[in-house]
Amino acid sequence: MRDRRHKGTIRIASGLMIAGLVSACTGFGNTSLPANAPRVIGPDRDRDHIRLISAFGGEGRAPQMQRLLTDAVNRLVMATDRPDEAYQVTILNSPVANAFALPNGRLYVTRGLLALASDTSEVAAVLSHEIAHVTLRHASQRNELQARSQLIERVAENVLNDSQEAAVVQNQARSTLASFSRSQELEADQTGITVLARAGFDPYGAPRFLTALGRSASSSANSGPDRVDSHPSTSERISKALQAARRAGSPGMGETGKLEYLAALDGLAYGDDPSDGVVKGRRFTHARLGVAFEAPEGFTLENTSQAVLGSSSDGERRLLFDAADTPAGQSLEEVLRSTWTDTIEPGSLVPTTINDLPVVTALSNGKEWTFRLSAIRIGNTTYRLIMAARSGGADLENMFQRTLNSVRQVQPDEARRIRPLKLQIVTAKRGDTAQSLASRMPIDRALDRFLLINGLERNGPLKPGERYKIVVE
Repeated sequence: MRDRRHKGTIRIASGLMIAGLVSACTGFGNTSLPANAPRVIGPDRDRDHIRLISAFGGEGRAPQMQRLLTDAVNRLVMATDRPDEAYQVTILNSPVANAFALPNGRLYVTRGLLALASDTSEVAAVLSHEIAHVTLRHASQRNELQARSQLIERVAENVLNDSQEAAVVQNQARSTLASFSRSQELEADQTGITVLARAGFDPYGAPRFLTALGRSASSSANSGPDRVDSHPSTSERISKALQAARRAGSPGMGETGKLEYLAALDGLAYGDDPSDGVVKGRRFTHARLGVAFEAPEGFTLENTSQAVLGSSSDGERRLLFDAADTPAGQSLEEVLRSTWTDTIEPGSLVPTTINDLPVVTALSNGKEWTFRLSAIRIGNTTYRLIMAARSGGADLENMFQRTLNSVRQVQPDEARRIRPLKLQIVTAKRGDTAQSLASRMPIDRALDRFLLINGLERNGPLKPGERYKIVVE
């Protein structure tokens, strides 16, 4: 969650809050050109590029990795049927594994995706898939491109005043930015693998990365009901990718580029950017803004550039925590009235004090959801904690009060102890195990994360002399 000061008051409709904020596609592949449209990278297309970077956490700074990705893209483009076209790749400062392309040839990969990949051929498979969407001209209608650009603008600005409009955008979030048909996704996989092999990369990097992606999705809070369903199943993609890889060549024929990739990955930021706050388990702490809270038992938190979002495992209870600039002298009651688009129940606005902080709470009843709202002031910044439950959720009040009671100001000494996480490449020694290397990682579910980012099965042995990723401060 970024500092909202100097950016104006936030207005988020309840329908959008229920769904969470729009994100890029889960997995790789979503965006291509309208038929016969010219494709150049130029100033007239920079607006979407700038807004996408803003919406997805800013641009990641990793010069060695940037050079590796650029070299991979250049090799891939030369192996396509249109080697004269221009592409540029940008690393996004987001911990979520995502990749996509804009119609002008701009390719994007998040550092979360880079952390998940194990070698150059795997990330090259992602890039080749995205290039395939562009070269195959999958988008046949110019208005689809226009709708996508409008959606990008809405994501970046996050300003909605109409609950019906918010519901429309909620559906577009599933289907427009990340919606290629099932057949188009599979076609991009097949074409991408062919180009991957032509470029001299290991074509089996594609099914390997799809396997890692599937494991990541199954362990993520985003794999529930709101998950994009326009893509084919991961198991189907893996099966067909393996078939395509076998047609392209035998195992071991192409380059994996593992040593070069791990060298470029060493030191890359991992997880949340501390400047935007840190999630550890159910706790969120923002050192720069000086605020912290703890979500209810059973909730999973996700820190986005717009807000902190939370959800129960069944999706029946949701949470949003954000910050907003408020006009000088505006009361907390007016903050809730002016930033909440639905009706606040008459008489429900209640001022109180929690942890020596001024707070106002309120109630809003929708058709399917009940909302408990609060505005909290710490110094010159006003925060909102909003919790929602499907109507009839009897435990909403208790959950809301417990979470609200956990909101506190972070003191400078605590803030100084929060350090950024990064990836470190280590060489396994004789006697090292997944458990012993994972024990060096100061994160929640360390063993699960170690296995995931290294593509390992539980209880599998480590190879002495082999290099592995760990997370360190």
